[in-house]
Amino acid sequence: MDTNTKLVFNSVITSFFTFQLLFYFISFWFSAKVSPGFNSLSYEKKIEWNSRVGSTCHSLVVGLFGLYILFFDEVAKADPLWGDSSLVKVNISIATGYLISDLLILILYWKVIGDKYFIIHHCAALYAYYFVLRDGVLAYIGNFRLLAELSSPFVNQRWFFEALKYPKFSKANVINGILMTVVFFIVRIVPIPPFYSYIYSLLGTEAYIRLGFLIQCSWISTCVVLDVMNVMWMIKITKGCIKVISLIRQEKAKSSLQNGKLD
Repeated sequence: MDTNTKLVFNSVITSFFTFQLLFYFISFWFSAKVSPGFNSLSYEKKIEWNSRVGSTCHSLVVGLFGLYILFFDEVAKADPLWGDSSLVKVNISIATGYLISDLLILILYWKVIGDKYFIIHHCAALYAYYFVLRDGVLAYIGNFRLLAELSSPFVNQRWFFEALKYPKFSKANVINGILMTVVFFIVRIVPIPPFYSYIYSLLGTEAYIRLGFLIQCSWISTCVVLDVMNVMWMIKITKGCIKVISLIRQEKAKSSLQNGKLD
């Protein structure tokens, strides 16, 4: 086993067991400490809570690490298709370990947190990451796709507020909802046109041809699947955000009328 293979293997295994430990032990202890309402949640809610804690931790780690790589890793930047970056491999290995861990948790607790779209998302991502880790190709692209994870903490926080029964129109809930919509749009939707424009610009180039038909198809098809899901989620999030803003305006209008009558 060469050095690169050892690095990938150790990173994936470490990541997998770290997120398993986080789900089964650390989250229970930490959540009870920082949120008194956690102990009053049902068993089912605690399972999903711990799952989302893992999701948030994973998103922050790979998202922030991904930003560093995007701006400072010269190996990946120099050749987006063939630059075999060790930093990217570590980041994608962390994501791979998390996805395997989360898939296992989804299957074991299917009746509580099972979701077919998450299964599709995780499997598509794992399939794409396999080529990056095995062949050292598309490292920059793989890392760029990981930046989409930066939206997940806001999505999870929305669920945490809901589980703790925060008022829908509370300041914290509204601010998080707006941030969730904006960040999701920036990191998952805005990059879609330039990303596929970049793919189009590579068609027929020597570097692209060298990838081979399997990797070419796998790269594009997995990205299409993930982006279709991102668009679906964006529509759902946007509808929710618009609905909340409309209700807030209605409440303000009612309040103004009542105040006027009283005057």
